Amino acid sequence: QVQLVESGGGLVQPGGSLRLSCAASGFTFRYYAMSWYRQAPGKEREWVASITKDGGVTKYADSVRGRFTISRHNARNTVYLQMRALEPEDTAVYFCKPQEIDSWGRGTQVTVSS
Repeated sequence: QVQLVESGGGLVQPGGSLRLSCAASGFTFRYYAMSWYRQAPGKEREWVASITKDGGVTKYADSVRGRFTISRHNARNTVYLQMRALEPEDTAVYFCKPQEIDSWGRGTQVTVSS
């Protein structure tokens, strides 16, 4: 059974930083590329960033490129999202997801507000 547990969210002021983590289990983590998505209130879920199986290639949405960094630790079955220079528009619930597996965790809430 695939399990994805996101953590690390919280309330942060504009310009601040947060590091999200996603602990994965129930599948062979190192075989799958991983992605982060987010869903803001009243909006559709949107893709944020992706990383290949070995971590060698990363891709980002235009809205976060240069501010967010995706990484992974295959021995720990964990994917991370380092977020810097946060803006109120980054407020959302953040989810991780393995590519080609239709499974979602509960997400972690990120709120950027002064």
